[in-house]
Amino acid sequence: MGRRLRFLMFVIIVLAIWALLHLYVVWRFGSLPLFAGVAAHRWLGLGLTVLALAYPVGRILFHHGSPALGTIVEWLGAAWMGVLILLVSAFLLVDVVTLFGLVLKPHLVPLRSAAVGLAGLVTIAALIGGHLRPRVVELEVELPNLPAAADGTVIVQLSDLHLGSLIGPRALRRTITQVESLRPDLVAITGDLVDAEAGMVERMLPELASLAAPHGVYAVLGNHEYYAGEGRSRSLLKAAGFTVLDNAAAEVLPGLWLAGIADTTGGRQTGGLQGDLDAALAQVPDGAAAVLLQHTPGAEREAATGGVGLMLNGHTHGAQIWPAHYLVRLQFPHLAGVRTVEDMTQVVCRGAGRWGPPMRLFAPAEIYRIVLRSADRSGERPLDLP
Repeated sequence: MGRRLRFLMFVIIVLAIWALLHLYVVWRFGSLPLFAGVAAHRWLGLGLTVLALAYPVGRILFHHGSPALGTIVEWLGAAWMGVLILLVSAFLLVDVVTLFGLVLKPHLVPLRSAAVGLAGLVTIAALIGGHLRPRVVELEVELPNLPAAADGTVIVQLSDLHLGSLIGPRALRRTITQVESLRPDLVAITGDLVDAEAGMVERMLPELASLAAPHGVYAVLGNHEYYAGEGRSRSLLKAAGFTVLDNAAAEVLPGLWLAGIADTTGGRQTGGLQGDLDAALAQVPDGAAAVLLQHTPGAEREAATGGVGLMLNGHTHGAQIWPAHYLVRLQFPHLAGVRTVEDMTQVVCRGAGRWGPPMRLFAPAEIYRIVLRSADRSGERPLDLP
């Protein structure tokens, strides 16, 4: 199947799901007294159609001479995505309890009205959560084969910031200040720093270039860098002074290697470079301590058996809005946080930004501060090396 056909099928599936969700909400709103009657149904349908189209219309306005208006409309459409998820979830809960209206019939209208109210309250909480400062998750990892002299090395993992029209220079500056306060020895960016507009992020190059660490800033591409233009995104990261690991590895300290692989999801969807774990690890000497940067979680067993001691991932956002967790877990059972795979530690970061809805619910934004520990600490060094 060709790249364009795969992408077309993907778009068709997404649009079909989007339409079905709206039809379900229209169906359930239509059962409430407020929307009884033909005229009310028409206004309901019109209103939901406008909201459904707001996101793409905002993008079009942004690119055709009305960036300020386009950003407002895009934000409205993105917020509606989150509201729709919460409305559908609330209505589905009532349908499960009432067996889709077969039982508790006298209580259907109050229950569905309560579902709308609940969705509204949760929306407020999610909007607040989407604008909170990322929390810092402190973690110590004993890294196999780490030389004693490298004990205490601090890696700050930054993932899924999604810079673009909705997350701009101000948020970037705040994030960089927060990263600097964590005194990293090196910074690992695990993809989706760019959302979908490489051109917009190029305007933030001065801010990006200020992100630095004594032993460097290393990055891998996420799927959104491919959507924004693989080559342009890669050039942007390099212009900021970051080392981009495309199925490659680099020695950051004597005996400590960072390996990074391209994002297979983005590469497959756009026909770009795909991940090659074997190629990246082939550059790491036997017996060296290895940390792997990879945007989309996967191939954990292969990485562990290949000698990786620490794998850093992003992409999932921790599902971003509960209860989407239950669907996302079908693809990514380890949705977020830390786990052990054989002798390897895996970290899946929820990300410092967000995609789509300006909301987070039970999936807070986060930045990881990881202190590497050696089994032999005879040469232990202070954490704040210059």
